[in-house]
Amino acid sequence: MAQNHICELCNRNVPIITKHHLIPLAKGGRKFETLSLCTACHQQIHALFTNRELATHYYSLESLKKDYKIIKYLRFIENIPGDYELTIKKSRRVRKSS
Repeated sequence: MAQNHICELCNRNVPIITKHHLIPLAKGGRKFETLSLCTACHQQIHALFTNRELATHYYSLESLKKDYKIIKYLRFIENIPGDYELTIKKSRRVRKSS
């Protein structure tokens, strides 16, 4: 399978791209900007942050890339092939707020 998409967060070449609403749909983000992310990055963002946090603090690519949890994740994923399927679990803190 040809890998011809670039994730805007990790910059890896990946076979599938997803649309991440910078302001979550649950917080009225339908008309706001989106990012093209690989599945792993998209899942990681939602595993680390609540919709409220995304809407108030992480509403741009730059703000996401400045967070220490995302920096740590990006260091981890940079050497993982784009077609490798990762299992991402929500953090306990995010699970409790759901």
